[in-house]
Amino acid sequence: MASDIPQETDSSVAPDARLLLLAASRHDLKSLQELLHTVPASVQDPETGFTPLHAAIAGADPSKKPSLVDEVPNGGHLNGDDTEEKEASGDEAAIETVKLLLLNGAIWNDLNKDDETPGCLALRLGLKDLYNIMVDAGVRAEVLLNRLDEYEQLNDQESDEDPDEDIPDTTHRVEDDNESLNNQPPSSQDPLPNQPTYLSSTLSFQPNRILDSSTNSVMMSWETNLMSRTASLLAPCPGLRILNIGHGMGIIDTHFQSTTPSTHHIIEAHPSVLAQMREKGWYEKPNVVIHAGRWQDVLPTLIENEEDGTMLFDVIYFDTFAEPYSALRKFFEDFVIVLLDDGGTWGYFNGLGADRQVCYDVYGKVVELDLFEAGFEVEWMGVEVPDLEERGEWDGVKRPYWRLKEYRLPVCRFIG
Repeated sequence: MASDIPQETDSSVAPDARLLLLAASRHDLKSLQELLHTVPASVQDPETGFTPLHAAIAGADPSKKPSLVDEVPNGGHLNGDDTEEKEASGDEAAIETVKLLLLNGAIWNDLNKDDETPGCLALRLGLKDLYNIMVDAGVRAEVLLNRLDEYEQLNDQESDEDPDEDIPDTTHRVEDDNESLNNQPPSSQDPLPNQPTYLSSTLSFQPNRILDSSTNSVMMSWETNLMSRTASLLAPCPGLRILNIGHGMGIIDTHFQSTTPSTHHIIEAHPSVLAQMREKGWYEKPNVVIHAGRWQDVLPTLIENEEDGTMLFDVIYFDTFAEPYSALRKFFEDFVIVLLDDGGTWGYFNGLGADRQVCYDVYGKVVELDLFEAGFEVEWMGVEVPDLEERGEWDGVKRPYWRLKEYRLPVCRFIG
């Protein structure tokens, strides 16, 4: 790993950009304010990939001297070079520097050459206050992007195209490779799966996992502990009415069945999974009702076909593959609010942004805000996750979808 505070920037960096990176590393607010009139806050050093945010956070590391370059180019100078200008509190100066950069358009999740966002760097250096600022910046950015996406979809309502085909996957069981949770760049060489592609793919059923035709992991047995804990919290007693979206390996449905539910509805879209369910006898289990198809198609039909106009559940769980966060949001905004009975609980597989801690924390807060807006409160339970890479869980898998030490298990209820 490269040094957190490089001693020189690449000679190809424009002089003013070098000055900006240096001012950020020294938390020189006066110079930054002047330079930001002409230099974008998202400029990067070609050698290290450092942005001003990276430089400002690295400059707060108490174990290193915050010097980004050995000398100022072209005889320039910084207003913060005087000793008396440097005597402000380091923590306070770093915080104000980061806030100023964000206010001027610095990007919260730009990656440096070590594949670290500014938040990743703050977390590694143990700079909790700066880390929290980066998480909050990510939340603001992602909420705004979600809202803009909603407006774009409203403008496209007259289009005949299926919107799901144009929304890149960012959730659940696919690693988030790029620096934005919502806007993944297209890649012709290594595309992320989307739902139409997934539903038409050939699945490989192995003892410890299901893989699609591109070796993306659809579900894995290491999740058994997570599913067991989830089922025990959502369905703590027998006789409940349960709805599960996405059967996969059947881990959570098996746990739900052990509680002897009064009714157990399962919605599954993939033909191969449905065939496996038939082979394993799920169609013959007592009180189990299996619905073949996408939940977006099945749920409206279920609601409309009820004789008394209602179908209510005590427990609802959502765990789909190759769908964007907007699908989860639509699910709880449009359907959970109708299908969940008073006093009921619901949950989902919380894998949003689980390839890096800062993204996981950002999307945890984004979901919490959206849940509150829809009329739900959420309680988080921490569940320790073993080192999956060390155990070889990702051998033969295209993209690890989990890299963190703790899973935050959500239990959601109506507010009040």
